[in-house]
Parts: sequence; structure tokens; C-alpha cells
Amino acid sequence: MQDKITDKIEKEAESIGDVITESSLWEKLVEFLEFKIINFTYGTGDDAHDVILKVKYVLLVLFVIVATTYILRWVKKLVTKNMPADDKAKFTTVFSFGRWVIYIIVMLVVFDSIGINVTAIFAASAALLIGIGLALQTLFQDIISGIFILIDQSVHVGDIIEIEGKVGRVEEIKLRTTRAVTIDNKVLVIPNHLYLTNSLYNWTQNGSTTRESVNVGVAYGSDVQLVKKLLLQVASTHPDVISQPEPTVVFTDFGDSSLNFKIVFTINDSFKAQFPKSDIRFEIDKLFRENNITIPFPQRDVHIIQKTE
Repeated sequence: MQDKITDKIEKEAESIGDVITESSLWEKLVEFLEFKIINFTYGTGDDAHDVILKVKYVLLVLFVIVATTYILRWVKKLVTKNMPADDKAKFTTVFSFGRWVIYIIVMLVVFDSIGINVTAIFAASAALLIGIGLALQTLFQDIISGIFILIDQSVHVGDIIEIEGKVGRVEEIKLRTTRAVTIDNKVLVIPNHLYLTNSLYNWTQNGSTTRESVNVGVAYGSDVQLVKKLLLQVASTHPDVISQPEPTVVFTDFGDSSLNFKIVFTINDSFKAQFPKSDIRFEIDKLFRENNITIPFPQRDVHIIQKTE
């Protein structure tokens, strides 16, 4: 009984298929799908290659692109679901670059599967690809450097960095460039490849607090203990200087015309270090004047010898 029902269903399915195949609508659809948009041969002899582009191939490519897009979106959503906001932003930047690589790989596989000679395409466009590669060499360096920065995490948003003598607070890290703002509120756009070719100083990688210093020289014969006391007083009373670790005075050297000291202190915001350092210099000058401590300037004795005949 069951075998009879199965045979009946198969016969009906075959009859429906025959009807569809024999119908003019199906013939037109097949004819449309088989329509050749591009059909030419390049090369001669054994190197001849046929290039045929049919409608069905175009539809297949469009379908693969759409399917790949939705799959990539699903993968991105799945991976970043439980990520912190900062890590999610970094992953999105790297993913945006990797997405195009995946598109290229998928398209090459599709072209090869439909009979398009991918090797011939590369051979035909080798000179063009070499020219584009040379022209975009710096761009690729920037992109690769940006990926290294995001993976290595040597620089974060909010860090204060110094590169090529320029100092700025990092505001945004993109795949090609890093945007920072200087103390003068100017936007500093740094190509990412400079991180690989130059020394980068990250002022805040070990924390937001930094040790700063101010150098000063006093005349020979000055009371060095009083100098030390005044320097510590200046640093410890400044509102931007934190108490731990305590400020320290270092007697650095006996100079040509002065005794050289350095007051070392810690502040919370190294980005604005020039302002507390300026305040400390003003206060040092004031206290030294009040306590008759002289800040000397370089002096030279010039002896003129006059020859007499």
C-alpha cells in the first residue's frame, strides 16, 4: 500500500516537472538566464581564453554578495555581543578591513567555480595591479600599522603621546590615521605608519600621573640647605602637585657659574604640565629674591692684551 502511494507521488512530481519544462514561461526563464552579456576570446593559440558572462552568473554573484554580507553581520553581532564598548569599537575597525578581504576571496572562488579563469584575470591586469600597489604602498602601511596598534594596544584613546616632537591627547584611532588634540587645541592627524618608523613616547601608559622637574641654578656661595628648603616649599604648596610620592630636590652638578639643582614632583595631568611648571618657576624666582639667593647668568672674563712696539 505504501509503495503504491510513493509511486503515485513520484509520477505526479515527474508530470509536474514535465509541464514546467515544456511551458513557454520556463523556456523564456532558461533563455533569459543563459543570455550571454559578454562573450569574447582573448589570446591566441594555446593561450586563448574564452570570457563568457551570462545572466545567471551575475545573479549568482549578487546572491553570494548578499549572503556573505548577512553572514558577516551575523558573525560580527555574535562576536561583539558580550564585548566591552572599547573592545567592540576596536574589533569593528579591524573587522571593516577584514570584511573586504573576505569579499575578495569569496568572489575569486565564485569566479573560478563559474568557469572564469582567475589566473588569466590576474595575468591580464598584472601591470595595473603593480602600479596600484606602488601608488597605495603608504596606504597599506598605514592600514597594517593601524591593525598592529589595535591588536598590540600600545596606544589607547585618552593617552598622551609624543611623536616627532609633537605632543597630543589621542581622541580617535582609525584604521589609517590616529587623531590627537594638542595643548593648543589643534587637531594632529598622525598617519599610522609613523608608529613603525619613529620612536613613540606614551606619557600615560603607566598611568595618568607623571614625574616632572624644573631646573634652576644658584650662585656659588649660596646656602644650599636653604635652597633645598625653598624648592620643596614651592613644589609641595602647588595645588596640582600630589603629595605621594613627595617632591624631591636633586643637586645635579657644579656648573661653570652656578650650583645646579632640580626639583622633581608628580602631577596628575601631564598633558598640562607646562602650566604648573611655569607657576613653580614664578614662585622660585619670588622666594629666591625674598631670601637674597641669586640666580646667576653665564659670565666670561675677557682679557685684552695690547702689544707695544
